[in-house]
Amino acid sequence: MESKTNSETKSQRHSIFSKHEISMLGIRSNLVQSSFSYERMHAPGFTWAQLPYWEKIYRDDPKGLSRVMTDNMEFINSSPPLYPILMGLLLSMEEDHVDSQTIKGLKNALFGPMAGIGDAIFWFTIMPIVGGISASIAKSGNVLGPILFFLVYLFLFWTRIPLAHLGYNLGAKAIDIIEDNSKIISHVASILGLTVIGALIASYVKMKLTIKVGAGGAVIDLQRQLLDKIFPNLLPFAFVFLLYWLLKKNINPIWLIIVTFALAIVMSLLGWM
Repeated sequence: MESKTNSETKSQRHSIFSKHEISMLGIRSNLVQSSFSYERMHAPGFTWAQLPYWEKIYRDDPKGLSRVMTDNMEFINSSPPLYPILMGLLLSMEEDHVDSQTIKGLKNALFGPMAGIGDAIFWFTIMPIVGGISASIAKSGNVLGPILFFLVYLFLFWTRIPLAHLGYNLGAKAIDIIEDNSKIISHVASILGLTVIGALIASYVKMKLTIKVGAGGAVIDLQRQLLDKIFPNLLPFAFVFLLYWLLKKNINPIWLIIVTFALAIVMSLLGWM
């Protein structure tokens, strides 16, 4: 009878790591950026987070421990919130004594795509949305704003624990699950994000004309008596979409910032806004 695969063998034997140890792996992954190197990026922290587990696996094999530490000090740069999945996956393979070249190849193949998935979900979707909502609440002097932001960040901190278990228990299948669900999550979050950003335009972008035309008793306030009657906050709305259109035309965002500052200064000096 042919030998069973690593995952089948793993499911039938007792792991040398307890659930608490795998949970600690998730917690230790939070410090992956505490030792940063432009040459190796996250490699020092990535190695430190897993070191106690390698020491347990290779307690009677100093050469094996040296090899795994050397392999993991090579360049790696991924999305920190998803590191627990990758660590759990690679740890299960080290525990099964899978060929080192296979482990290195899998790590190098996964950390790039996982960076795109994690950054899109966490840093480009969840945190900007939560930050915008929290800032809007805090702007009115409500302490709930910073508390909300802190609670969400704390939640993301603790999600690393189940992610570490996911990577360790499911192995390579965990990556497929994340990729499939990320499409749904990203789509829903994008809709919410666009809704929130659209609402924040009227709250944060302030543009009002101070120009008045006419003479004598027939003076018209262009902003209050004309633009606000047609479309409240028309100027902020139009300016934001002008910037968006220019971005779509591949105009450098730095130039748009400079033009915005210049426009604000000029319009203020002229007394038009």
